[in-house]
Amino acid sequence: MTGRDPATGRDLATDRDPVADSVAWSGPVADGAAWPVPVAGGVARSGPVAGGPVPVLVLGIDAAGRPSPPAALAALAGAGLVVGAARHLAAVPVPPDVETVVLGPLAPALDRLTAAHAAGLPTVVLASGDPGFFGVVRRLRAAGLPVRVLPAVSSVAAAFARAGLDWDGAVVVTAHGRDLGPALHACRALPAVAVLTAPGAGAAEIGAGLAGWSRRLVVAEHLGSAAERVTWTTPAQAAARTWADPHVLLSLAAPAGADLGDGPGMPAGVGPVRADNQPAAAPADGWALPESAYRHRDSMITKAEVRALAVARLRPRLGRLVWDVGAGSGSVGIECALLGAAVIAVERDPTAPIAVNAARHGVDVRVVTGDAPAVLRGLPDPDAVFVGGGGTAVLTAVADRRPARVVVTLAALDRIAPTVHLLRAAGYTVTGSQVTAARLADLPGGSIRLAATNPVVVLTGERP
Repeated sequence: MTGRDPATGRDLATDRDPVADSVAWSGPVADGAAWPVPVAGGVARSGPVAGGPVPVLVLGIDAAGRPSPPAALAALAGAGLVVGAARHLAAVPVPPDVETVVLGPLAPALDRLTAAHAAGLPTVVLASGDPGFFGVVRRLRAAGLPVRVLPAVSSVAAAFARAGLDWDGAVVVTAHGRDLGPALHACRALPAVAVLTAPGAGAAEIGAGLAGWSRRLVVAEHLGSAAERVTWTTPAQAAARTWADPHVLLSLAAPAGADLGDGPGMPAGVGPVRADNQPAAAPADGWALPESAYRHRDSMITKAEVRALAVARLRPRLGRLVWDVGAGSGSVGIECALLGAAVIAVERDPTAPIAVNAARHGVDVRVVTGDAPAVLRGLPDPDAVFVGGGGTAVLTAVADRRPARVVVTLAALDRIAPTVHLLRAAGYTVTGSQVTAARLADLPGGSIRLAATNPVVVLTGERP
């Protein structure tokens, strides 16, 4: 019998485990010297080096302090240098005669690793979970070190598993050592998001930021340890509690038609999964969709040609928040949501079909009903704002929030100069274009003509 078992990777002829075999080391190796060749059972024997320099072995450690594969023990026994956090070094059997470096700042450890690798010393780095997933592998590779990874279960996979949820449609973001805003906006925009948190950027802060969005949160603390706790909660309840670090947060929207209510119970699922396996990618059907793709009244909708330019100027993407003020049908905001942004649509008419259109296109747009500018108070600060109506008072209130970009569409010529002057006075660099489109239209007898649409001026204010 030949080949490999698809489930385990073992050689069916020899019953050898390629992962276990490949990490059996016998000791330091200098350039050009013999290197241990793996054999069954993890016992090494000498042989020639093949395939270039020996890589740094990165071992994933789960929350309970266990390295993932059994072969990790052989790797530790044969190492000349082991680098890791104090808790990881204390959790695994590092031989007493092996040099260790306790991770604090990463730069000194990288220097020591680079020197040890250059000297041919077998080196091991201990890291949490899957080290290639928002972990140390990227930094090691950036330092020019070849890397081999033996991962443990990632904390994100463990969190979804503990919650009993599928996560093939989820997006994973991190707030560790980064601005919380992009991770929070991802939770606002998408139906299933896992967040790797940090002190001061965790479940309490994200829960507070999700006020107004219909979400359920799963907070997984101390995964894999005796202190493990997995809690289903609401954003408001999460904001009012203190959570243990480290923890992983799952943000889940209700499936279409479901009502989450006010309790902490779990939803029936985690929302739709895109058929193209790209939960935060550009929409499969594109954007600048025809007006027929939206419900609207009396042609009160931003035309596709104008919408294409407006959306381009707003620069929506995952991790950004866009306001659509004077949303009407919601077409501009919905297309920003299709491109991954979190969106708040502000509209004075409670019967406007924004929610219906958003559901039709499978995006989550928060609708705020009321008169601007008053209704804008209390909304989270935007990265970009589309102003489709409301006049000078609305534009002043928007500029006072200092978004990076403001896009305004105007049909009336007498409003252009005051709008430009207002944005410039607020510190924006302003550019503008008139969009005039002529669409194909049929004539009797099979002829074709061009039918002009109303010209619209698109102004863009960008903060330097």
